[in-house]
Amino acid sequence: MKVLLINTVCGKGSTGRIVTDIYSALEQQGDQCLIAYGRGNAPENVRSYRIGSDAGVYWHAALSRLTDRAGFYSRRATLALIEQIKAFSPDLIHLHNLHGYYLHVGALLDFLKRYDRPVIFTLHDCWAFTGHCTHFSFAGCDKWKSECGDCPEKGRYPASLFADRSRRNFAEKKSAFCGLNQGVVLTVSDWLKRMAEQSYLGEYPVKRIYNGIDLSLFRPVESSIKQELGIAGKRMILSVSDGWDERKGLSDILEASKSAGPDTVFVVVGLSPKQIARMPDNVLGMERTWNLEQLIKLYSAADLFLNPSKEETFGMVTAEALACGTPAVVYDRTACPEVVDGSCGVVARNREELIRAIDRTDLKREDAVKRAALFERSGRMRELLQVYETLGQKHGGEV
Repeated sequence: MKVLLINTVCGKGSTGRIVTDIYSALEQQGDQCLIAYGRGNAPENVRSYRIGSDAGVYWHAALSRLTDRAGFYSRRATLALIEQIKAFSPDLIHLHNLHGYYLHVGALLDFLKRYDRPVIFTLHDCWAFTGHCTHFSFAGCDKWKSECGDCPEKGRYPASLFADRSRRNFAEKKSAFCGLNQGVVLTVSDWLKRMAEQSYLGEYPVKRIYNGIDLSLFRPVESSIKQELGIAGKRMILSVSDGWDERKGLSDILEASKSAGPDTVFVVVGLSPKQIARMPDNVLGMERTWNLEQLIKLYSAADLFLNPSKEETFGMVTAEALACGTPAVVYDRTACPEVVDGSCGVVARNREELIRAIDRTDLKREDAVKRAALFERSGRMRELLQVYETLGQKHGGEV
């Protein structure tokens, strides 16, 4: 079997690690795999193809800021990718994040319809079925069910400074993503599955496969993080995100810090330098880290993991924290309750419940590890490879 994986990044970040995990599983069973990606660098031991260039990404992003047409530039880079696809001649194409200013989705999907090979869409967010946004729950918007327009999320990624082309984007995405003869949609949570089924992607079979966690990597380890941060002997409440804003719940963390006792310290990873400078004394801010060893030590050192996000399509950092033995507190919104339940943490209905839950000391680390087993990587990988096999049988070849 020859499989092509396409994603924004390769080998770093949650989706980048997911595609390299799939690559490794395929290679181990004797299949061939190629990862085509749009940003950054790929690990040296991975067969990969860089789509376009840094300059192309910057140009695509700049034009998108002006025109609200993210995903509809980079045509030349996409045509070059198409030639690479023809040369590799995959039996199956597995699409992950296509946003990120590196692809022309119309050109790619028009080709894939003519190419007529099985295509899997794995949705890590909602961008594929909206006219602009990657998430809509915080805005309370359901225009994506019909046609979009007058977008309340225009200023958020992929941000537009002036134009609102969400209605046009919606129509063109619908035309691009629909109509494949052999398409399957995979989602990373039941919540996202329900959303996809209500969208135009509902014309395809939709199956949920949770994100997988490598439990040999994400596990409780000895950690000196508290000593390094100068908070030895104190209770550490950890929060991790790629970036922090109201949607991610930074204000909830700051509000919780006001009522915390002197022996409780909040550690927030993923802040910008400006945000770090504004943190109160009992909130230690850190910039985003790509260092997995450091991240695992942070998870393991924490007494509680706090994810106050109002919208998550899965919640990978929460699952990783559980795997490292740290109970978690989340909101009862979107996919968060699928990761955390009463056995390993608290699912809060509002800010008051969230803040009260921070004082819980009866949650057990072994229960967090037990819950994380639900997302064990090899089991989730077997589910995915079964989808590959089923598509191959329907295709009539040995895929």
